[in-house]
Amino acid sequence: MELLEVPVEKLAFGMFISKLDRPWTETPFAFQGFVLQKDKQLEVLRKYCKHVFVDPEKAVVQDVAKVTAEDIAKVRGTTVYRDAASVEHELPVAQKAFSNTSVVLGEISRVVETGNTIDSSRSHEAVAQITASVVRNPDAMALLIKLQEKSGTTLSRAAEVSVMMTIFGRFLQLPPDRLEILGMLGLLQDVGKLKLPPELAARGPSDDAEMEIYKTHVINSVRILSDTPGLPPELPGLASLHHERYDGAGYPRGLKGDAIAFPGLIAAIVDTFDTLTAPKPLGQGLSPANALSTIYKERGRQFHPALVEQFIQCVGVFPVGCVVELNSGEVAVVIAQNMVRRMQPRIMVVKDMNGNPLRPYKMLDLMKEPKVRPDEPYRIQRSLEYGSVEIDPRELFL
Repeated sequence: MELLEVPVEKLAFGMFISKLDRPWTETPFAFQGFVLQKDKQLEVLRKYCKHVFVDPEKAVVQDVAKVTAEDIAKVRGTTVYRDAASVEHELPVAQKAFSNTSVVLGEISRVVETGNTIDSSRSHEAVAQITASVVRNPDAMALLIKLQEKSGTTLSRAAEVSVMMTIFGRFLQLPPDRLEILGMLGLLQDVGKLKLPPELAARGPSDDAEMEIYKTHVINSVRILSDTPGLPPELPGLASLHHERYDGAGYPRGLKGDAIAFPGLIAAIVDTFDTLTAPKPLGQGLSPANALSTIYKERGRQFHPALVEQFIQCVGVFPVGCVVELNSGEVAVVIAQNMVRRMQPRIMVVKDMNGNPLRPYKMLDLMKEPKVRPDEPYRIQRSLEYGSVEIDPRELFL
């Protein structure tokens, strides 16, 4: 198993520290290998080390192993999905579906801001296209949303949340009709933000008084969706749940545990992940790995523990769209997951070892162990900063 070298200042809670840049005996640590969980551990690492080596797979499974197989079975369905298209073939179709969704969201924005009624048929059309693409190959849509120009607007985030909720539902093997409910929920649960003062909606609350105003977007969403004919009847109620928390500390009703409907438990995780990775000022601009670490720390408190474990498995050690450095010195983008061997995804090499852009891009399937040199296969050395490589999605098979 390949270890990742991580500077101490970029460590996140939940990572498994497997090796130091010095002998363990030169530090106060009593055990060789541990999950980073406490500020004191981080303080000692900062004092003694400049970088450490983490084991991504252990970070995913360490404490999550406390979730039983029965717990996992309760959150998973029985629908078996098999990829019906390659990423290369599905990406142009995904592009059209995503573009249509952006158009539909623009229409929704205009009608809500003018006090008119949403055309539910257009929302159904957009979500049906997203669902169909995700069912054929989820990696295509996942790659597309990661490589789109990042924006903090309500509309752009709604499209990405819709896609991510649908992908997570497919991973959980939920039936297609439930995937469409999740996609619709992701698309419309924040429509009430269009009723907030524009500046507040764009940057988020900065104090307690603004937070109280900001919270009203949930009730606004419920009201708007309740007044929209043709939507699934459960949708307005589900739209009130994405800020509820597993321990009862959320809003607007402070629901706890099983009192939160299953789609709401999913929405809480996906919405938080999206906010953590969204650009500032509305989001925190974290890398996917650090965002997952943040969510992982809150399993059993803010979030359903079994669903957190499954979400981390869904997103993966190297998420689709993340930028990585190879042992060859080249830079690549992950374009498809390998669900059997998670450390060996399919990648697209976009820069050579000197940092020069490659045209055309070089495609590699690491599971087939292509060689850097006759005696050395390609492997991922480390993840790079989120957004460190600019790629136009139109250049990718489109």
